[in-house]
Amino acid sequence: MNAKQSKKESTQKDNFQRPSGRAYDELRPVVFKPDYLDFAEGSAYVEMGKTRVVATASVEDKVPPFLKGSGSGWITAEYSMLPRSTEKRTPRERNQGKISGRTQEIQRLIGRALRAGTDLFALGEMTIIIDCDVLQADGGTRTASVNAGCLALAICLKKLLEQGLIGTFPLRNLVGAVSVGVVQGVELLDLDYAEDSQAEVDMNVVEIDNGRLVEVQASAERVAFSKSELASLLKLADKGIKEILEMERPILRKIHPIFIAF
Repeated sequence: MNAKQSKKESTQKDNFQRPSGRAYDELRPVVFKPDYLDFAEGSAYVEMGKTRVVATASVEDKVPPFLKGSGSGWITAEYSMLPRSTEKRTPRERNQGKISGRTQEIQRLIGRALRAGTDLFALGEMTIIIDCDVLQADGGTRTASVNAGCLALAICLKKLLEQGLIGTFPLRNLVGAVSVGVVQGVELLDLDYAEDSQAEVDMNVVEIDNGRLVEVQASAERVAFSKSELASLLKLADKGIKEILEMERPILRKIHPIFIAF
């Protein structure tokens, strides 16, 4: 990129007005509430702007058949949206007789993300089910679910260690996620629904806390994007994820000294 192009892009970013009034590289307000529910082994409530998610972690003393006798545990996820999490009521999927392709994709994303930060052999032959329920949706529900799920999982693993059900703490990395995109030619961090619905490029990024990528979901609408734009969006996402994890760390450290290592 030459100096002229760089100056033009900088001017675009400065002049672009987001509906929320945020800067192009600014997260929505983020709120973490650990131990949000009483009965689950781990739970967390997360707000990212108007998007609100509750995640729980439940433990089962078994693994899927393909892991029996392997010594490895498993982490899987389920995802759902409350009917009035959206402006118009969305019928519950279970009443439709099947789970949508979107829901299946998001469930797999959450499970993959959280397995990437966990030593499954240290967990042993147990399954942890992460249930993510969207209370209110204003864009970025899958990335908010990853962030809520990570906190719920960490709390769950801490309890298993305290109860002597595992001998080694299995969590190796915190996991964070955020959306980025291009709207009216401007790269934006953490899109809300108004921005996401008109994005020329929409991307969800999941990283572990050392910056290594777990998943990148990117697609263009109408106009293809370049590899240099991809690199720039990844850099923007990395900035946002680092900020999210920095908010999460002091919360975990208040819960137990074991999280000081993170």
